[in-house]
Amino acid sequence: MRIIVGISGASGVIYGIRTIEVLRELNVETHLIVTGSAVKIARAECDLDREDITKMADKCYDVEDLTAPISSGSFLHDGMVIIPCSMKTLSGIATGYADNLLLRAADVCLKERRKLILVPRETPLNMIHIRNMLTLAEAGAIILPAMPAFYGRPKSVDELINYVVGRVLDQLGISHSLYRRWKA
Repeated sequence: MRIIVGISGASGVIYGIRTIEVLRELNVETHLIVTGSAVKIARAECDLDREDITKMADKCYDVEDLTAPISSGSFLHDGMVIIPCSMKTLSGIATGYADNLLLRAADVCLKERRKLILVPRETPLNMIHIRNMLTLAEAGAIILPAMPAFYGRPKSVDELINYVVGRVLDQLGISHSLYRRWKA
């Protein structure tokens, strides 16, 4: 499998980092885009810099490189996830404003009818956020907010993070054992 992962500038960068780690453990080829804001947040939230993050992926791209292979519909992959997805990034995708590689790669997913998963990490939501999410859902994107479940009785923040990452992997059709599934 080949997955594009975008990490944008929203709190919760750890979700994106954990996604890359798990995909690497599962031998999934990863193509990574990290925005400048994401790097700043990674420093603040995780004490990680750009190199710490990018070395986890198979291939990394500069967010300004619109000539990268992933900017084309001819680049074959099994899906894209933007985790976390800032409201700025979500808005850009919803309006077709593909002025950087992250937005362009997401736009290509929509036009090629490939799986696009957006993991917004914002609260509360205003009507503009909700309308943009509706627009994207109608266009074929999967909106998967970073909302962990508690039925598994998580005992750590890592377990909460793994739940959200596991739900992303479920949407990509990737088998994992990151969280305990619901049993009635």
